[in-house]
Amino acid sequence: MIAGKMSNVSEVQSAIPAPAPLRWRELWRKEDWWAIWLGLGIVVVAYALFANGSSIRWLAVTPAKWSNPAQLGAHFAANAVRYLAQFLVWLAVFSAALTALGHKVRDFVPAFVLVYALSVAIFALGQWDQANTYNLEPPLVALLIGLALSNLVGLPRWLDAGFRVEFYIKTGIVLLGATLPFTLIVWAGPAAILQASIVSVVTFLVIYWVSLRLGLDRRLAATLGAGGAVCGVSAAIAIAGAVGAKREDASIAITTVIIWAIAMIFVLPFAAAALHLPAGVGGAWIGTSEFADAAGFAAAQT
Repeated sequence: MIAGKMSNVSEVQSAIPAPAPLRWRELWRKEDWWAIWLGLGIVVVAYALFANGSSIRWLAVTPAKWSNPAQLGAHFAANAVRYLAQFLVWLAVFSAALTALGHKVRDFVPAFVLVYALSVAIFALGQWDQANTYNLEPPLVALLIGLALSNLVGLPRWLDAGFRVEFYIKTGIVLLGATLPFTLIVWAGPAAILQASIVSVVTFLVIYWVSLRLGLDRRLAATLGAGGAVCGVSAAIAIAGAVGAKREDASIAITTVIIWAIAMIFVLPFAAAALHLPAGVGGAWIGTSEFADAAGFAAAQT
């Protein structure tokens, strides 16, 4: 009898849910929070320097316009120290964050070197004075190189440590928000805000409703809707974490966004030209039709 009561007590105790871990630990154990800390930290440092009459402009170096390789070589030679400093700052910042998240820095460093070198090379190609003639916009070139590396060449597994796509995008979202002043929103005017709101809301609802009608999970439907209605990959990643979607749900949404974006980079400019749309009208149409900001920029620039 006593044994029975003890058994009942253990069953009751096992039925009681374990106390939830301290939520404040997530502030340095989750990638989402580290993206916020890094973004805010950069903004705070930039503001502090600005308040003291300085800036981070020296670190914000990018390739200049060039027409021949000699000009490009001269630019890199004159700014080699700035590029090295920029690389070291980003390496230190991301290494500190990934170490706190439990990753090994020695695996991250060589992969990040490749990512940084490819990024600078792609930006340099985009600054070629004939780049527009051949549609060599950096977003488009980056998409094509990524597709080629992933499907034709293949990369060793040890490089995965540096391909922290979600982490980079989340940090970029914070920095992107810091570059959007309310004065720009006021300057755009109520009509532009209303138009953008209508497009985003209607697009999300249509994709969400169709996804549910096709029998997809609500969380996947929400992820697809955000990816198609807001800003592509970054929106899909952000909303996937917010709604508790499965990891493969975000991958499905990202793949859908990228496939659509690549196709529309070529289709939309030709369609705008065939319809004889003015540049402003064509740009607005492309901006509300593309699922990804980078692809939208590439198509609009074309």
